[in-house]
Amino acid sequence: MDENPKGCITIGMSACLNTVPLYEQWRGCLLPGNWRLLVDTPAALDAGLATGRIDIGFLSPVAYALHPERYRILSGLSVTACGPVGVTYLFSHVPLDQLHQQPVLVSAESPAALALLRIVLEELHGLRPQYQPGMVRGEDRRNFQAVLAAGDDALRFVEEAAYLYQYDLGDIWRRETALPLVLAVCVVREELCAVSEEAVVAIHRELLRCRDEGRADLETVCALSAGRIPMSKKRCHDYLSTLQYDLGANKRKALETFLQFLLKRGECDSAALPMKVFANLY
Repeated sequence: MDENPKGCITIGMSACLNTVPLYEQWRGCLLPGNWRLLVDTPAALDAGLATGRIDIGFLSPVAYALHPERYRILSGLSVTACGPVGVTYLFSHVPLDQLHQQPVLVSAESPAALALLRIVLEELHGLRPQYQPGMVRGEDRRNFQAVLAAGDDALRFVEEAAYLYQYDLGDIWRRETALPLVLAVCVVREELCAVSEEAVVAIHRELLRCRDEGRADLETVCALSAGRIPMSKKRCHDYLSTLQYDLGANKRKALETFLQFLLKRGECDSAALPMKVFANLY
């Protein structure tokens, strides 16, 4: 990936349905000349932040945990599932307990979803399936009893109703831990904090404004976005109503618990905790 144009600050966002309340508000902003918006998939945003193509953006907790030295988490911002209408599903033709040592097709585009699946199956249920990366939208899935899908793919599979069992992994996490599931956090690269703290503060404020206004106007957001799945506006509204975009105390605890699981499993950097938070708004 190419670096940013000199002097330009790039804000990365996903246009996936779970982030559209923020995205639609930000898209309508009149931005300063040296700010630019880059829209891409969650996996591409993770990679762009890692390489410096993106300065500020939403990052999966797994990507943050792998390289915490590169980032600070912007206070007050997340994408968090707080109810049973989730964004990461295991679709299966057989009950969960029959998947032990069985092959499961997992999306190669979502390391965070795979990390959650491993925690749910292995740590919370004592199961050890065989994970096979692949394209869950293709013909490959016909050869598997179970498929992991995340984001818009998961929503489409729910609408298709082709699997007898649909396991909402976020809901399982919530029932087992009594905590919500933090899907993404907004981070800023350390280099930008060092050279342009005032710009980081200004962007942080604007993101918080988008958070509040987008969440307050879900009717408009759903009218603009439901057709991309496709799904009804009511179903879209029900789905987005289960998501929250702040990073309050309970969500920070949820994020810390998730990172603790990754640390226990040796799947992240030991410096992932305690989390580094940027909160200089005044």
